[in-house]
Amino acid sequence: MAYKMLLIEFKRRRMQIKTALCVWQDRISPVFDSAQMLLIATIERKKIIGRCYEVMPFNSPSSRTLKIFNLGVNVLICGAISRLYADMIEAYNIHLIPFVAGNSEQVLDAYLKGALPAPEFQMPGCGIKRLSELKR
Repeated sequence: MAYKMLLIEFKRRRMQIKTALCVWQDRISPVFDSAQMLLIATIERKKIIGRCYEVMPFNSPSSRTLKIFNLGVNVLICGAISRLYADMIEAYNIHLIPFVAGNSEQVLDAYLKGALPAPEFQMPGCGIKRLSELKR
């Protein structure tokens, strides 16, 4: 619900949304906690107006989370994620879409269409029940 409010506010103000995807080669990285690369898409009016890659530090959970926050990320799309990281990311008011798998471009396209989370991009073994447990 909070995410929809964020999108409404961004749309009203015609602001950009920075969406980060944890990637490995051309796919969503299977585990956020050890992911090494972020694809950051700057989105305005449901169109990508910029993209770049950022290397993730391995120092500590707080340094990784702080890097994402300092990059201005509003939304993080990732594979499996530990409770520690999920809680820290959400504490920075970054909307988290976890347990996603698949080709990063297809996932980004589905996100732009408002189709995430979706069964076709769900990590094997991580059902909707698991997703709802994380949101608690």
